Amino acid sequence: MNALSIRNLSKSFAGSPALSDVALELRGGEIHALMGENGAGKSTLIRILAGVETADALVLEKDGRALPLSNAQNAHDAGFRFIHQELNIVPQLSAAENISLGLPYPRRLGLAVDWKELNSRAGMALSRLGVDHIDPAMQAARFDTGDQMLIKIASCLVDAEGRTADLYVFDEPTAALTGEESEKLFAVISGLKDSGAAVLYVSHRMNEVMRLCDRVTVLRDGRNVLSAPISETSKEEIITAMTGRSVAEIYPPRSSDVGEAVVYAASGVSTDEVSRIEFKLRAGEILGVAGLANAGQSGVLRIVMGLAEPGKGRIEFGSEPAPKTPSEAWARGIAYIPRERRREGLMLQMPVCDNAVLPHLDRLRRLLFMANRRGERAMATRTADDVRLKAAGLSQPVYQLSGGNQQKVLFARALGRQPAILVLDEPTRGVDIGAKYDIYALVRELSEAGCPVIMTSTDLSETLGMCDRVLIMRDGAQQAIIDAAGLTPADLLSRIYAS
Repeated sequence: MNALSIRNLSKSFAGSPALSDVALELRGGEIHALMGENGAGKSTLIRILAGVETADALVLEKDGRALPLSNAQNAHDAGFRFIHQELNIVPQLSAAENISLGLPYPRRLGLAVDWKELNSRAGMALSRLGVDHIDPAMQAARFDTGDQMLIKIASCLVDAEGRTADLYVFDEPTAALTGEESEKLFAVISGLKDSGAAVLYVSHRMNEVMRLCDRVTVLRDGRNVLSAPISETSKEEIITAMTGRSVAEIYPPRSSDVGEAVVYAASGVSTDEVSRIEFKLRAGEILGVAGLANAGQSGVLRIVMGLAEPGKGRIEFGSEPAPKTPSEAWARGIAYIPRERRREGLMLQMPVCDNAVLPHLDRLRRLLFMANRRGERAMATRTADDVRLKAAGLSQPVYQLSGGNQQKVLFARALGRQPAILVLDEPTRGVDIGAKYDIYALVRELSEAGCPVIMTSTDLSETLGMCDRVLIMRDGAQQAIIDAAGLTPADLLSRIYAS
């Protein structure tokens, strides 16, 4: 394929425009970034390309010839393949079975599955990606997230009719990957580009886009606001195009000092995951937990939430012992935003209201067991306003919200009562730049009001921009606590490696 031309693309839902006269040209041998805040129309555009939604108006041409696009089969026949951040991997099946999922398995004499041929088919698909370390016969659950992503991409190279893909759409593919896993993925995407395929790359991670992509298109409020070669634009221009405003300060500055009162203290604490954990968390302080991939950062947070029982050491929360269960932690005002919002934090089929009030039902109910729906809606309304949630209403199912607004539902839950401690595990993972600003402002506001925060982030700039001190982990053990003031991301990374 030389070029896929998308013109005059419009789509409305219940009279509200999601896309208005959008144009996009995707070229073979090129990686094209699609950017915009949550709600800008990116997901709608992808669903239309996938044949899941039908456009109200669309001119679609592949190498100058009109393409039909009214269902998912049309999209597949046109050579469109889609890789999302939520991996559709069946962990109990082998890599080879996942790669051929949805296709007829090769059989011997038309009866028994030809496992040798199935594994060979998968091996050839992986080889086309330059991947030789994945055993097709191994159970998918035994691979890390990055390798599962490669298995998913390999499945896009297998086709019962022998058709090849012309367009690969990657929707936030690195949201759940470590740095090392992301590097594997980038090599594969570059290989797809070199093979002549067009790649549409959707990401909120500016550094990835600037490094990987050839062109960028920005949507705002369902309209094109920028389309340019990456070499002719800048991060600042892209952010301004996305948000409609100039970005002078990404991270809200601290305007008051950290308090003296110690809210939470750990002394020589060890669990099955981490060891030598020792810190004091003061009123209003934001403490970052940093390290290389899987160094134990989340394990520190699990101690605070009562998810990991210390084998030794001492923990104090105020003048009392620390909570021993998550329900006790929530009851005592420790609010938690998990790393994987869809898997660990949200009831996706349930409405916004039910998700927002979930840990507060004991305080809201009437008598011993009667639900207090009026009180629940009042709390959800207040906290949704506090986090600037964009939703059709409190009854809207959470799965229908954008990633940034799903994250805001978790923050609304945290604000059901004034938190005594806010525990954040990758709080801006997979959200757009506008939603990040809202989250940063909210965290800073809570900090200034005296709420201590403990957080992890793989974004070192975010860690330094928000945190007062950084606790450094390595191989599951605490190595040091350092002041964040005056450090650059390079300084912090060198301290992480040196620890």
